[in-house]
Amino acid sequence: MRQHVNPLSVLYQQPLALPSPQELFVHPSLPLHLDIGAARGRFLLAMAERYPDRNHLGVEIRRPLVVAAEADRQAAGHTNLRYLFCNASLNLVQWLQDLPPGLLQLVTLQFPDPWFKSRHHKRRVLQPALLHSLALALPPQGTLLMQSDVLAVIEPMVAQVEASGCFERPCSDPVPWLAANPLAVPTERERLVLAQGLPVYRVRYHRHHGPVPALAEPQATHNPCVATRA
Repeated sequence: MRQHVNPLSVLYQQPLALPSPQELFVHPSLPLHLDIGAARGRFLLAMAERYPDRNHLGVEIRRPLVVAAEADRQAAGHTNLRYLFCNASLNLVQWLQDLPPGLLQLVTLQFPDPWFKSRHHKRRVLQPALLHSLALALPPQGTLLMQSDVLAVIEPMVAQVEASGCFERPCSDPVPWLAANPLAVPTERERLVLAQGLPVYRVRYHRHHGPVPALAEPQATHNPCVATRA
């Protein structure tokens, strides 16, 4: 899915209060999986079937895809799955801060729009405020999984996450990339890329056990949080 939507346009910069887990799910206390950029939603549909002991929330900026994904969810009758229209880098920040502690256990950010031109990098989904909110919402050992088929996209994401001082790779994971998807449920883009014999670059992080420092000033760095080390 490469039909770009400019998240900085006025249409997508409006305040949007997202529903709470209590409003979204029949069993809101189940561990939560958040998929940022859910596209058509088929990945999460499979995840909801494979992991019924979790709630799964997909957010997507392209409203027609959300409508189609929600129709599939309703037809399947899954009560542990929802899709929401939103601008993740803007609308998720406050929602994440309002989550009950420990509820969010897994975040997936897979094959985001690349926005190749330097002047368009500010349109990429993983912005400092969002990463900082993810670090605050994920409990220690909570998981952030990122994938892309474009090195020029995944490498800056990796640099941003690692510079934040809020995440660490599991000791068992190879560096720089995982050879296989640890969730064993591929996205549509992932299947397409692999079918063409092209590489997928994957990396998994866990939230470390230390506190999350305050968000750095935007003009200082791209790092959402810089841990103070002795």
